[in-house]
Amino acid sequence: MKVTSANLGFEEKLWLAADKLRGSMDAAEYKHVVLGLIFLKYISDSFEERREEIAADPSHFEGEEEDRDSYTAKSVLWVPKDARWPSLMASARKPEIGLLVDQAMMSIERENDRLRGILPKNYARPDLDKTRLGDVIDLIGTIGLGDRQSGGKDLLGRVYEYFLGKFASAEGKSGGEFFTPQSIVQLLVEMIEPLKGRVYDPCCGSGGMFVQSQRFVTAHGGRPEDISVFGQEFNPTTWKLCRMNLAIRGIEGNLGDRAADTFASDLHKDLKADYILANPPFNISDWGQERLKGDQRWAYGLPPAGNANFAWIQHMIHHLSPAGIAAFVMANGSLSSNTSGEGDIRAKLVEKGLVDCVVALPPQLFYTTQIPVCLWLVSRDRTDHKLRDRHDEMLFIDARKLGTMETRKLRKLIPADIARIADTYHCWRAQKCDYEDVLGFCKAVKLAEVTKQGSVLTPGRYVGAEVSDEDPEVFHEKMTRLTKELGEQFQQSHELEDRIKKNLKGLGFEI
Repeated sequence: MKVTSANLGFEEKLWLAADKLRGSMDAAEYKHVVLGLIFLKYISDSFEERREEIAADPSHFEGEEEDRDSYTAKSVLWVPKDARWPSLMASARKPEIGLLVDQAMMSIERENDRLRGILPKNYARPDLDKTRLGDVIDLIGTIGLGDRQSGGKDLLGRVYEYFLGKFASAEGKSGGEFFTPQSIVQLLVEMIEPLKGRVYDPCCGSGGMFVQSQRFVTAHGGRPEDISVFGQEFNPTTWKLCRMNLAIRGIEGNLGDRAADTFASDLHKDLKADYILANPPFNISDWGQERLKGDQRWAYGLPPAGNANFAWIQHMIHHLSPAGIAAFVMANGSLSSNTSGEGDIRAKLVEKGLVDCVVALPPQLFYTTQIPVCLWLVSRDRTDHKLRDRHDEMLFIDARKLGTMETRKLRKLIPADIARIADTYHCWRAQKCDYEDVLGFCKAVKLAEVTKQGSVLTPGRYVGAEVSDEDPEVFHEKMTRLTKELGEQFQQSHELEDRIKKNLKGLGFEI
């Protein structure tokens, strides 16, 4: 039976595949071995799905199943015969399987320019146990990973997120390398609506923001080519993963010519983006402040050396076009911290009218961290004639009570939650509907009031408490009734205790 991402145990099955390599290499290495194989299986399954579509089309011509253009025209990667999964499965038990996987990767790179130089090609190395590699190939072969079978989700990113969590302790991970859950990405995209222009993510990870932006454009009748994608990523392996993720979706993206530190080596120095979407690493210390003290990006104050949160925020503001808008995830500490000048920077952002909206998110949204998070929306032009003149106010949304538990430990925002938050923001921001404050959920607040509150941006401080249904029973009467009921229950308890003692005594056992 095929196991798909909709079935329980999808990630667990992949974990078993990765775990088969335990002992033959470090956890940090075998994660990427498995991800490379998953990529091969994904593009092979997607190729086979397209082949089936061609064969089922009555108007298809003879030989079209092997016509490269019939695949690339549908943004499906062309997979050479020696790189297709059935071919690898058939050789999984051969001693040369590592070499065959490397050759498959090279064949795919030769046939797809966008992947040139980024696929892993180290499966033939001596320290990789070939018997275990064969076991992994067999196991992954039982999992359907094509777009139909996986629901077209950001599969590589999702798997990478899961593996980050599983391998965090083994790799000594700390701080903020977190894949952004799909529901958060969807919310960010729905709020800023990137239909046309330059989309930038300065810490793009596996590329989930770009994937969701393309889906948004397509779903709203736009053309994917109307958005230009720019990104940067520090981790070389994740940078390659992002390029792989974009390639399998036909997204042309400028990720720079290498992986690089966004602060120390800004690869898009002259970029002014129309839309910025990001989930920067949370609370990162030692980000290089000493070397960057005079940087032009710190227009609102030098970020503290021990925390990069306000370095990320100012970096994104620096890269916004005059009419641009940014939506990004931040640790909740960014809303109220006054450590090392952070409060002063935040006060200047408020004073300049740059902060459009703050959303407090519910807990347990990430696989790999329990840090409570929020969304910031920042806009340079808040007096656009097409929108309400909101230059002297900002919107607070407290969404901490939203979300649905997907597992015992993991929560997600469902479509109704996303729509409620995004619609509230759009209603406040635009002229097209009448916005109203909702006690306990949202409130539009004048900047003067925010300043009076010390520029603390915690939504709960402004939206108030939701009105609960009033208890019609008078407190004294209620306590009298409950006390009487408790007394009756105590009496019944004593009677039951006496009865048990009597029965035990009759059996010769006395308490």
